Amino acid sequence: MNFTASHYYSVVKKMSSLAGQWPYQNSKTKLIYLSLVTLSTFSIIIPQMAKFVVCDGDLQCIFQTLAAYILAIVALVKLYTCYFNQYKMKVLMDRLFVEWKELKTPEEQEIMKRYAENCRRYSLGYSLYMFTTVFLFMCMSLIPPLLDIVLPLNESRPALPVHPGYYFVDEEEYFIYIFLHGLVAWQIAVIGVVAHDCMLLTYIEHVCSILTLVGFRIERLMYKRNDAVKALHSHVHVNDTYRKRIAFSITQRNASVFIVVRYVAYVLSQLIHLFCLSFEGQKLIDHSLQTRDKIYNSLWYETPAKSQRMLLFMMEKALHPISLSACKIYIFSMENFSLVRERSDIAMRARYAIAAS
Repeated sequence: MNFTASHYYSVVKKMSSLAGQWPYQNSKTKLIYLSLVTLSTFSIIIPQMAKFVVCDGDLQCIFQTLAAYILAIVALVKLYTCYFNQYKMKVLMDRLFVEWKELKTPEEQEIMKRYAENCRRYSLGYSLYMFTTVFLFMCMSLIPPLLDIVLPLNESRPALPVHPGYYFVDEEEYFIYIFLHGLVAWQIAVIGVVAHDCMLLTYIEHVCSILTLVGFRIERLMYKRNDAVKALHSHVHVNDTYRKRIAFSITQRNASVFIVVRYVAYVLSQLIHLFCLSFEGQKLIDHSLQTRDKIYNSLWYETPAKSQRMLLFMMEKALHPISLSACKIYIFSMENFSLVRERSDIAMRARYAIAAS
């Protein structure tokens, strides 16, 4: 990895290494980090499964536990999605660094640097957001004891669980130990989510840069016809490769208020998480459509017949925009995100009604 690339991809490299997912990481080190994240996640899941048993059919208890349980399962799924596709990830990263070396003009280098800087900025912001959100969510359980010190009542306020789980001990007596475990274990578990999503952001931003390069070379077609068409041909193959591989793809009454606030915050954080992925998915769609428009607006009809056939082939491929989907069920786009947000408003109102009852 050259100096330029190491600067732009330093965040994703650090996060992936901590989760044991960096393609160029030593196998032994990778296994150690992967095992640490896995054990931390299972140390969260086991108390959650015990909590389901303790709930004994209580819907409110089950719903409170289910949200955190799903998040822990998603963390494992994302972690091992990267692990079982580590060969594909290495191929993609190899190709990414090769394409940096294939840039020929300062203009092309500036395009790649702009998108690589976006990747670095988005990855850093996303990582800070995820770790800060988990920390604040866990620390909300400290509010009742702090209020007992600052604004004491005749009796202690009900304890707010650190996270939904049953630890087989008196949770008030061992509160500090449960809090420390939850805080550390969740921070480690989230590393797998952050590593997966940062790697995804890296691939998407790189594909967008490739599509922008294609459009840039098309615009110069009238000046350097043969060289541009040859370059476009090579990038058609690259775009197909990335398109196929990227898809691998929140008194007792006061305690209830705190619980509602926590789960409203949880829902909002999940919406922000989905927004980040939907934003990148929409960006990918928009860039592929822009490439199609640039082909249509170019002077393709003035090129030689052989070049026209190549451009017509590209036009046909560009009729269907490149998109990112989750198991071909949900397409990441701002339109679909709006639909999910509308449904979440209904879910949040229902959650508040259950907690207030």
